[in-house]
Amino acid sequence: MKKIVALAMAVIVTSLTACGAAPAAQGGDAASSTGAAGDTIRIGVFEPSTGDSASGGKKEILGMQYANSETPTVEVGGKTYNVELVMADNGSSADKAPSAASELVGKDVSLVLGSYGSGVSMAGGPKFEEAGLAAIGVTCTNPNVTAGNDYYFRICFLDNFQADVLANFAMDKFSAKKAYCLGENGNEYDQGLVVFFKQVFEAAGGEVITDSFPTNNSDFTSYLNKAKSEGADVIFTPVSIAYAKQIMEQAASLDIGIPFLGSDTLDDNMVLEATKDTNLQLYVSTFYQEGGSEVFDKGIKDYINSNSDAMTANGGNDTISAVTAMGYDAYYVALEAIKAAGSGDKGAIKAAIPGVKYDGVSGSIAFDSIGDAVRDTAYIKTADTATGTWAFEKVQTGSASN
Repeated sequence: MKKIVALAMAVIVTSLTACGAAPAAQGGDAASSTGAAGDTIRIGVFEPSTGDSASGGKKEILGMQYANSETPTVEVGGKTYNVELVMADNGSSADKAPSAASELVGKDVSLVLGSYGSGVSMAGGPKFEEAGLAAIGVTCTNPNVTAGNDYYFRICFLDNFQADVLANFAMDKFSAKKAYCLGENGNEYDQGLVVFFKQVFEAAGGEVITDSFPTNNSDFTSYLNKAKSEGADVIFTPVSIAYAKQIMEQAASLDIGIPFLGSDTLDDNMVLEATKDTNLQLYVSTFYQEGGSEVFDKGIKDYINSNSDAMTANGGNDTISAVTAMGYDAYYVALEAIKAAGSGDKGAIKAAIPGVKYDGVSGSIAFDSIGDAVRDTAYIKTADTATGTWAFEKVQTGSASN
């Protein structure tokens, strides 16, 4: 089989998780059209703290809260402003996202960070655009988040790149010739990744079998058995944390014996816990691996261990999630945009974002003409089922040639 070449590159530091830490300010009544109330500049946090994606959303928020505790002020025009995080729960739902976005608009924030989850980002995006309010996505990887919306930016890699990385990894690591892909029916994130993966894998001469399960499905036995009976070399399942946990648990009980490939959503403590003491093989693409930044790792672990709310938000342990590192970086990108704008005015901040460059723990961050991050590598890590921890596998790029 003709495989797409994947080049391992020097590790780019990344970190990403969210929610919990010190209780974040909820914001008060809108004080002005600038997003600044007195000596305070408000940053909206558009994330899921309930619903299927709550675990990831909370970890992403956690990174922002840690960064805010570390740097709670910003210098603008020779004056020091307090920075306040204003929360809005989008409920992990495209139906609830527009009202959460409107809530932040009504609280007169200067810009918005989030969301974990591409579907809610796409659903809330038009509200930000209508209000002339810039949003910086943290780990919303679907290309449609920024497409056609001049007010949405993001600091993460995109799904087409992520699927390319995973398809290449499947061929490099397992000499895979047949892949089984499983996603939630109607979920834009899942289905988009499956389409991209299929394109890359088939272009390299492989065969792909695709299936979709209905929303709220809890029995994955028939899908897993089908993957096994069809002779799949790998199973690619870019699903939500809640579904991934169930799939891992059921795969272990069925002794499926096929390596699993997961997208960034599977990089979560709950999914990791489901693999512990099993014979599962799980590999995920992600934005950061613990050990990438000694200073950040020590700081966030100290923060989690000294704060019961942060510990709860992180799933009850101090394992560093990639989305936490990304939330951390997103906060500092927001501060750079505010400083570049020279004010808390939302229009000035939106105009300043395209020129922002920032070296974060997840790597160097800059924006292209669409507002997407310029990223060329992803981490691949695997679940160490004996210790219940993530182990670094490699850093991999997308295809270099056929």
